[in-house]
Amino acid sequence: MLQHLGQRKEWMFFAALPKADRPLAFTWWAVVVLHGVLPALFAIAMGVLVAAVQRGDSLTGPLMIVGVVFVLLQVLTPIQTAVSHNLGDRTAAYLYDRLTVSCVGPQGMAHLEDAALTADLTVARDFDLGMTGPPLSYSMDFIAGGLVGMIGGLAAAIVLFGFAWWAPLVLAGAWLATHWLL
Repeated sequence: MLQHLGQRKEWMFFAALPKADRPLAFTWWAVVVLHGVLPALFAIAMGVLVAAVQRGDSLTGPLMIVGVVFVLLQVLTPIQTAVSHNLGDRTAAYLYDRLTVSCVGPQGMAHLEDAALTADLTVARDFDLGMTGPPLSYSMDFIAGGLVGMIGGLAAAIVLFGFAWWAPLVLAGAWLATHWLL
């Protein structure tokens, strides 16, 4: 079953990211995970701040935490966009280089006359030029946004589990219903 999962296109795509640029791929994943977890951390920080106000405790620590999380929430969106565009460009270049090597590597021209290969090369060219969809540099930001939403939902479910065992089930049911309906 794990071998079957490893052959899925999504996993093959995510495996190509560090091959294109390992530090940038690590940065992209770190930004995506942090961007997904921050809304839940902001909710917790606000709860800590409200509790400190109600108890009459010092507000220095809770306000600093709320401020840092708030600033990170504001700053991570453009950072995520920039890192996504750069990683998309690097990944597209890496995949284009692999495509070029596979075309010029074998001896002769017979492999280039194969109709299936010609169709695949045409699809790759059209995709790279942005004719059949957005270029990979733009798509990476959309992919990151979807992953941020999934991570944010998981983080919210974990926070809700601290209040009631059934609350994450309701959240997951609502999330799945919207994905199924839309």
